[in-house]
Amino acid sequence: MNRKISLGAAITLAIMFSTVTFIITMIYSRNAFDSMVFNIKERETMYAKLSEVDRLVRQRYYNRIDEDTLGQELIKGYMTGIEDKYGAYMTAEQYSELQSGYQGKTVDIGLIISQHSEGYILIEGVYDDSPASLSELMPGDLIVKVDDINVSLETYEEAVLALKGDPGTAVTLTIRRENVDTPYTITRRKVNVPSVYGEMIEGNIAKLKITEFNDNTPDQFFKIFTQLRTEGASGFIFDLRNNSGGTVESVCRILDTLLPEGPIVSALYKGATEPEVLFSSDEDSVDAPMVVVINSKTASAAELFAQALRDYNKARVVGTTSYGKGSMQEIHKLSDGSAIDITVALYTPPFSENFEGVGVKPDFDIRISPDMEKILDELDHNSDPQLKKAVEVVSAEIRNIENPAQPVTPAQPVTPNSSSEAPSSSQPSDEPEQNEEQSEEEGEQAEDETKEPEDSSVEEIESPEEGIVH
Repeated sequence: MNRKISLGAAITLAIMFSTVTFIITMIYSRNAFDSMVFNIKERETMYAKLSEVDRLVRQRYYNRIDEDTLGQELIKGYMTGIEDKYGAYMTAEQYSELQSGYQGKTVDIGLIISQHSEGYILIEGVYDDSPASLSELMPGDLIVKVDDINVSLETYEEAVLALKGDPGTAVTLTIRRENVDTPYTITRRKVNVPSVYGEMIEGNIAKLKITEFNDNTPDQFFKIFTQLRTEGASGFIFDLRNNSGGTVESVCRILDTLLPEGPIVSALYKGATEPEVLFSSDEDSVDAPMVVVINSKTASAAELFAQALRDYNKARVVGTTSYGKGSMQEIHKLSDGSAIDITVALYTPPFSENFEGVGVKPDFDIRISPDMEKILDELDHNSDPQLKKAVEVVSAEIRNIENPAQPVTPAQPVTPNSSSEAPSSSQPSDEPEQNEEQSEEEGEQAEDETKEPEDSSVEEIESPEEGIVH
């Protein structure tokens, strides 16, 4: 039965609907306005108090005020006051040096150094294609003098700083080798800092050690990864121990090569109810047994690397629980060349939860002594328990591929609805033997399917527009 309403009733209903909408809008607007006014009043009170302190100090303080120092300390105090664990203020010089670090470049002579027991600068390594390498400096050499600075326990830090300088300027070093002192004059320039080291360690297993994720890391990774595959590598160990992270974009460029199509990382920004996908991988991927080795100093982008591979069932994780930095920072340059670093979001791996304050838990919890932690670079896969376990896991998966006991089922990525069933999240880290049995049974299929790393190194991946994201 059709029912009709009069024109007057229709107008009345329209007026009532408009009135309710208006009231709701007014209530929301008033609350927003009250909040804004409250914030303005708070800031006015803060600025008024600061002005009062400044006036009193300038009237009564006996000594001279260094305005530059005062201004910097005020901003430092502000950044401390917001209680951002990773927030910081940087001078123009500090920001410039940080930029060079994220670019994978430094202006010096290209040395890896440490302090000798007698206070001298000990050369532990020399970067390839650096001024130091052209000057025939060698690991084990001692720097006993930098320009006019005699290096000692008291002057060590000053001497290290003196190694840096503007490109094109020279520094004179006195090098002690076999108790013979020899002067070297070396010209500083920009040096590409290696962040990826690769080698074949046993049979067809390769190890890639990644020390950080900077702008140069993807190109270095693709070059070394391709070379190792050419040498016959069919299983890979990624050593990320003591890797404190780096830029989000650089780690995602590498993961795009290794992972199948899908999200790589998402970020939950202030005021948002749903995470925003920042980077995604295309359909090409690498199908080969992989293990990531981590420890308590593996942080940020390095943790994302490990968990993203595990989310897609691409890798097992060996070692100890990582640091637990799952927040994202942006570095913004200020008008005078200085900068602030602030936390802007929490980020999540492809399908698992955010690991801020929790860390990435290994599938195989293998602990080593603090003394052994200090000499990781001196250990090999026979003397390093964590690396030894990684070799065992990769070897088992390679054997399963070469001699499958049963048809190999392609590994399925962890999905939001099935993450609790994934081996990486369902297996407790204190039961390595059970995990090893599963790793032997599951395996990876197709050894040779891979995208061309050279193409990946130049692939355009969109990144957030503001600041350096890390």
